[in-house]
Amino acid sequence: MKTHNDRFAHPETQVVLGAPTNLWLIRHAEVEERYQRVFGGRIDMELSPRGHTQAAALAAYLHRKQFDALYASPMRRVQQTLTPLAVNGMPRPIIQPELREVDFGDWTGLSWDEVKQRFQISAFQWLDQLEGARIPNAECAQALRSRVEPVLLRILQEQAGQNVALVCHGGVIRMLLAILLQLPFSKMSAFEIDYASLTHIEVREHKNEVQLLNFTPWRDL
Repeated sequence: MKTHNDRFAHPETQVVLGAPTNLWLIRHAEVEERYQRVFGGRIDMELSPRGHTQAAALAAYLHRKQFDALYASPMRRVQQTLTPLAVNGMPRPIIQPELREVDFGDWTGLSWDEVKQRFQISAFQWLDQLEGARIPNAECAQALRSRVEPVLLRILQEQAGQNVALVCHGGVIRMLLAILLQLPFSKMSAFEIDYASLTHIEVREHKNEVQLLNFTPWRDL
């Protein structure tokens, strides 16, 4: 699948590049069972036993790759996903607080069913709700973009032409894709971003190409 852009969504996010920058967006592995199908957001949860297995499979796959830089969310589920990568020759992670997961406000800690019962809203509409700033006390899509986009721009400038990994969260990866592909945040519901998944974007001067979307090295475990 390839998506072509002449520019990013806003003039300030235009980056002049020579060789392409290979951007790898990596979601943390599966979280502990009590937080699955729950709007965890800022809850600093841990990985499940299966999540640790997924992280090991992810590390084994990434061992064949050569990365010039690695940026990561400070949240525990991301740091635990990174642990097996540390022994495989990956660069030392650069912790970026701006890559933490979105704050779901009053939905935080609620299961998908509880959101439906209390707010009469399907959990599958969470992107639309964030984009419309309709989740009480939550970080809306524009606020999420305002903290994520400057970090993305800086990374692309500092690591131009390099192979770079960003290890973070499903909501953040969807926002990064929305920026790179110049699409509304709500449209990212068309893209599944699984636990311990890889999405590879090749960023060039005049276009961005999706080379790999939601690849899960652990799928056959």
